[in-house]
Amino acid sequence: MSLRELLKQPEYKGSPPPDGLPTSLLHRRIIQHKSILRRVYDDFYARILSRLVPLPGPRRLVEIGSGAGFFKQHLPGLITSDILDLPNIDLRCSALQMPFQDNILDGVVMVDVFHHLSDVQRFLSEVCRCLRPEGQVLMIEPAYTAFSRFIYGNFHHEDFDPRAGWQLSSHGSLSAANGALPWIVFVRDREKFDRLFPALKLIRFQAHTPLAYLVSGGLSYRQLMPDFLYPVIRGIERILSPFHGILGMFVTIELVKTV
Repeated sequence: MSLRELLKQPEYKGSPPPDGLPTSLLHRRIIQHKSILRRVYDDFYARILSRLVPLPGPRRLVEIGSGAGFFKQHLPGLITSDILDLPNIDLRCSALQMPFQDNILDGVVMVDVFHHLSDVQRFLSEVCRCLRPEGQVLMIEPAYTAFSRFIYGNFHHEDFDPRAGWQLSSHGSLSAANGALPWIVFVRDREKFDRLFPALKLIRFQAHTPLAYLVSGGLSYRQLMPDFLYPVIRGIERILSPFHGILGMFVTIELVKTV
């Protein structure tokens, strides 16, 4: 048996879990029970919260693809949504056809969801319709760096194709993916994005988290270090921050609707 097989989460040995409700629930259990992975998600949520613009009254914020996560524990009042009918969500809907009136949302947040959307142009059109002026989109997605290209291209089960277009070739809610899609839309095809969505301004595209997710094992592999070493890993990441553009495994993306 290869080292890669030995390191896999027991639930992921053999064939990958199929799309659907049981797999989303499995992902949620893995995140909850793997201490370092849960702390990585805590950090992701904190990054998004730090970028939300304060408002005088209650905010109408929607999370897309909430199924496996726990963002609402950090942000009470968040409207959680997913394409699957999961027990921890407020609203079942497609990100490509959101059930909201025009210009009503203060923000849309998402973690590791954009690169699973089958038609990101349609999603961005929906976001542009639903957001009020100055409303935000905040997401954390796979980065496209020298280090991430090597890891995602060789050790991750999802596709990572920087040559692809804006649409996915398959449509599984979990299995269909292209980890390079955020880079494709917001960097490689920046002129196209600006032309199609002049009302959406790209404010931030910042790489980060070169080590912590890898050490956690993610969803597919066993945790590689004991819990007590997590602060050490985070300290090393802070030291490496000048090199996150080369080493980062994830990227924070911030859009603002200007009109």
